[in-house]
Amino acid sequence: MSLAYRANADFAKLNHPMRVPLSAEIHSRPFLQLQAPESLTHFALYLQQDQPSRQNHRSSQHQILEQLCLHYGVATPHPQARYFFHDFGRFRLKWECHTEFATYTFVEPGDASLNCRASFDRMPLQHVPQEWLAGLEGKIIVAAHVLLCKDADDAAFADGIQDLFQGKSLVGSHAGANAQVWTDFLIQPDGFSRFVVRDLQLREFQGGRLVGRLLEIETYRMMALLGLPQAEATQPALNGIENELAGLTATLVSNQANGDQELLDRITGLAAQLEKISVNNSYRFAASQAYFNLVQARIQELREVHVEGTPTLGEFMSRRLAPAMNTCSAVAERQETLAQRIARSNDLLRTRVGIEQEQQNRRILQSLDARAAQQLRLQQAVEGLSVAAISYYTLGLVGYVGKAMKAGSLPVNPDLMTGIAVPLVIAGVWLGLRRLHHQLKG
Repeated sequence: MSLAYRANADFAKLNHPMRVPLSAEIHSRPFLQLQAPESLTHFALYLQQDQPSRQNHRSSQHQILEQLCLHYGVATPHPQARYFFHDFGRFRLKWECHTEFATYTFVEPGDASLNCRASFDRMPLQHVPQEWLAGLEGKIIVAAHVLLCKDADDAAFADGIQDLFQGKSLVGSHAGANAQVWTDFLIQPDGFSRFVVRDLQLREFQGGRLVGRLLEIETYRMMALLGLPQAEATQPALNGIENELAGLTATLVSNQANGDQELLDRITGLAAQLEKISVNNSYRFAASQAYFNLVQARIQELREVHVEGTPTLGEFMSRRLAPAMNTCSAVAERQETLAQRIARSNDLLRTRVGIEQEQQNRRILQSLDARAAQQLRLQQAVEGLSVAAISYYTLGLVGYVGKAMKAGSLPVNPDLMTGIAVPLVIAGVWLGLRRLHHQLKG
């Protein structure tokens, strides 16, 4: 073993376990190397799931790729791979697996002798197995044809570009100083959207980067728009919650405290409904905003320059895509505002219920105080009777003592002795009870 090899092996042990994967991450999705003329067919497959799971999503996308590779007898990539490139001979395939979708880009060298219209009739789609395409039912979110061509005749190109697109909203611009891009972002009768990239003087690798940005704009645009139907479907439910909340708030303001518990139950039910809606929408709206930010970033990277009389891609997206994203943002903000209003109404109602309970407790305490006062007066009345009763029994004892003394031949008149003892006994009993109450009170 050489010293250099041993040194490299020893140094490799010093690496963090994630150093190599993290370093390779930024190189995992390189642009295609394209040289005009080239024809490309691009698919983006979206597998809708209730709760996005990267592991399940990646496994499903790998199964679709595996079916294509098995058709041509090509080894499939590792199940954890997120990027795959292979030259199948008649075409080249670039596959990428993203968080929510996977893209398939088929590339075939073009024929310089054909014009643009004829080139769109000979796209790499013709090499894709029909049975594999049939198995993608309900999964294709983006299907696009891209033509990278060289055309030095400005007049002929300008006359023919309009005929390539069925729509009237043609969009085009100079991408920097070395290329032009043209599209209408419409699905043509063949089921594909179309992009034309005119190579004026692109240097090495510029064509691949430019085409890659256009395909990312188209893919991220469609993924961003997935939030729009959900936003539109949510608005009627939010309208219902808002109207019901307004009615509950009016009832709350009317000071009808008899049904506070029922109001509280209904407001709590509204909060639960809104929370369910927010949970269902939060991921989709956040993803749409992230995709929209990527679209804007890719458009800025094009460094567009106006073509006379034609809107740029950036202008088109500002007019068409931005309002849809504003709708999603508005619905998300409306959800948050409704949640805050429900929380405030809930707090107000709970406060009123708390105050009502305090008033009830106060009335209970007042009634207890009244009862205590009654008991005190009754006790005082009973104490008066107690003095009389105790004095009566005490005087009886005094009478017995006098009779015993008279029987013992002492000169004592029991009746006179009892009469004289009456005020003394009453005063003594009264003072004794009073002293006892003072001791207990202290």
